[in-house]
Amino acid sequence: QGKQKKARKYAVMKRMISLRDQRINEKDRAKAPVKKKEDPSAIKEREVPQHPSCLFFQYNTQLGPPYHILVDTNFINFSIKAKLDLVQSMMDCLYAKCIPCITDCVMGEIEKLGQKYRVALRIAKDPRFERLPCAHKGTYADDCLVQRVTQHKCYIVATVDKELKRRIRKIPGVPIMYISRHRYNIERMPDDYGAPRF
Repeated sequence: QGKQKKARKYAVMKRMISLRDQRINEKDRAKAPVKKKEDPSAIKEREVPQHPSCLFFQYNTQLGPPYHILVDTNFINFSIKAKLDLVQSMMDCLYAKCIPCITDCVMGEIEKLGQKYRVALRIAKDPRFERLPCAHKGTYADDCLVQRVTQHKCYIVATVDKELKRRIRKIPGVPIMYISRHRYNIERMPDDYGAPRF
């Protein structure tokens, strides 16, 4: 009878002795983990996101006249194309006093667009607009608006950007203002706020 050939094994690790082995010195030996007994009466802590107190189901109690409206870059540009006066059209839409708010990020975005959008920049620097300072790094306006709306539920977001609309729809209690048929419309705003439904 011939010798049976053994297939050579590849990528086989060398066997190592356990750190709890008796042959290892006492000081080098790994200590067995001591399990603590859980106290059943102890309060269990879990990380739960804080739910805003201003929301009563989908009804946002912080929204009311005068409305603070966060304006996006493309909203100003589309308003110019549609030949709409921003503040007046907002008031016509909501039947109440409106304070358009513009963040530093949006302002920076308009300034970066250059000479072609100088009319939009002049509108954004209007004294009726409330300027909101940004403390974060980077100047991506969409992230800034989403973050601000998540923290403070007192704003209506004015935008035409589909991607930003999609992100804001996921945040409860935040209405969206948009432009259609040469006028401003509001999306997802209950009748209780005093604003019309379209």
